[in-house]
Amino acid sequence: MSTPIIVMGANGRMGRTICTLVQEDPAFTLAGVVERSEFAAGLAALSCPVSQNVEELLQSLDGKAVVVDFTAPEVSLATARSVAKFGAAHVIGTTGFTNEQKQELAKLAESCRMFWAPNMSIGVNVLLKVLPELTRALGEKYDIEMVELHHNRKKDSPSGTALRLGECLAEARGWDLDDVRCSARDGIIGERPKAQIGIQAIRGGDVVGVHTVYFMGPGERIEVTHQAHSRETFAQGALRAAAWLCGQQPVRNARHFLENVLNFDGACGRLPVNNAGKWRRRRLRGPHATGSSTHQRRAGTLAQGLLSYQERRS
Repeated sequence: MSTPIIVMGANGRMGRTICTLVQEDPAFTLAGVVERSEFAAGLAALSCPVSQNVEELLQSLDGKAVVVDFTAPEVSLATARSVAKFGAAHVIGTTGFTNEQKQELAKLAESCRMFWAPNMSIGVNVLLKVLPELTRALGEKYDIEMVELHHNRKKDSPSGTALRLGECLAEARGWDLDDVRCSARDGIIGERPKAQIGIQAIRGGDVVGVHTVYFMGPGERIEVTHQAHSRETFAQGALRAAAWLCGQQPVRNARHFLENVLNFDGACGRLPVNNAGKWRRRRLRGPHATGSSTHQRRAGTLAQGLLSYQERRS
């Protein structure tokens, strides 16, 4: 039986891509789309229910659907509340959440099946595993900087992917990214501190996404770059996550919600650590710890699933 999909922001760049892939794949059914009335032109051609209210669609489907959501933080959070109300499933690719918003998402995940990742491409999720190892191997004599490049309509800066990569890099040095991130330099600022990770943003044109990490040491420089050539990369990952999510249960607490992201990208977990909603990264202990055989099998299984899905699409 195919998986029913509801697409949020169906006339946006990611929304259109996801709708196309859903309609081309017999494993999924486009059960409905959500879009504001002023942007809904042409959606009737999708031959599925069109609504301005996701609750209307969820009610008609008795909550038996996966909502795929690449919109804006406030929209995604409101959608998460509706998904939790109906006990449906929610795949979130939105970036730009505040710590408090992430905290609420984690709480909502206790009453629905939820999957959130700031980047759903295989390549980026491999980097999340490889970059910390490279950081530790090079040692502290190597300064770390990052430049991310996106299209001129992207609203958040730095990108969610850049921040996620930065967290992995900082964790490998034993730092908190909030304490060492520098995203602006101007004027006479003095020498660069050793405990610093620069993350600079460039915006222009129609660039889908480029992230370059620089390791600069004595007499040499290493550059690691990921370039996304098409939004299909992210859409395919989101649909793979939607299919995976159908077989899951609502999480018991925030830790298990975040292990959904852990299982997807093979990196360290992120846990809420205080009432203010500030998050830090730490290694998980037990069967989900980075490097354990169980963790590697789970991360590898989902990565293989993504590869298989892409091969089936090609």
